[in-house]
Amino acid sequence: MLLDLKMPKVDGLEVLRQIKKSDELCHTPVVVLTSSKMESDLITSYDLGVNAYVVKPVEFEDFVKAVKELGSFWAILNEPPLEK
Repeated sequence: MLLDLKMPKVDGLEVLRQIKKSDELCHTPVVVLTSSKMESDLITSYDLGVNAYVVKPVEFEDFVKAVKELGSFWAILNEPPLEK
């Protein structure tokens, strides 16, 4: 799941809290993809159980490249735990 911290109606950190409290979603990998470079957002995200924190590139082409690389990492390189 890609999660932006700076959403218009709901704070992304609150969404992350709810995801990690949910029995159904707590093991879903969450990647924060945000414009925030605030150290407090980074630390709080990891404290809440985020799997990765990526600052969005400003340029559109760089953003597209970053999203493709994230997709490749999670689909090809990442080793998820075996299902129980």
